[in-house]
Amino acid sequence: MSTLEIVDRWDGGISWTLAEELDGMHRTSHAIETEAGIWVIDPVDAPGLDDELASLGDVVGVTLLLDRHKRDTATVAKRHDVPVSLPKPLVGVADELDCETTVYSHTLPDTDFQTITVIDNRLWHEVALYDRDRGTLVVPESVGTVDFFTTDVERLGVHPGLRLFPPRTALGSLSPERVLVGHGPGVFDDAANALRVALARSRKSAPKYYAGLLLSPLR
Repeated sequence: MSTLEIVDRWDGGISWTLAEELDGMHRTSHAIETEAGIWVIDPVDAPGLDDELASLGDVVGVTLLLDRHKRDTATVAKRHDVPVSLPKPLVGVADELDCETTVYSHTLPDTDFQTITVIDNRLWHEVALYDRDRGTLVVPESVGTVDFFTTDVERLGVHPGLRLFPPRTALGSLSPERVLVGHGPGVFDDAANALRVALARSRKSAPKYYAGLLLSPLR
């Protein structure tokens, strides 16, 4: 049975993973407080999750930010009697979910989270969410904090598939106070600088990263 592990708790939400994944890809999910209620992002399910969500408030929506992150999204949405809300670039995922879906465009419904299309091609559809006033940026895949994403000197690293062409246009002008990611704990300390460095040095550090990946296949 999966065991819930809270990896970040802050004034405004929680992030969690499964305890058995802490040494692996570390699929991370988030629940964020908004004026409308609690939004759940890319959730993995485990016993105790509903109690954690209830401690924050009422769940008003579940959203998916990456086409590959279907995870337990439909299960959690149905249990809370809400549809899965899909940003427009992910509209094609609707047919793969066994639940009601709805689509949004520029903002997460009834919130101040703006949508940012990070990647949108036939192989990869990813949207980030950014609330400038609260300083919260959610990036599901392009950057992460687990070893698979980083070199030994990076707190935040660009996905290995994007190292040579990091998403600077989409993310480079942002100055978040916290960066929440889909793989690993979030970055809460000097997050804007961590993001800037990750994007700026991605290509330069690629040889070191790939060498480390080859030497340590289970990074």
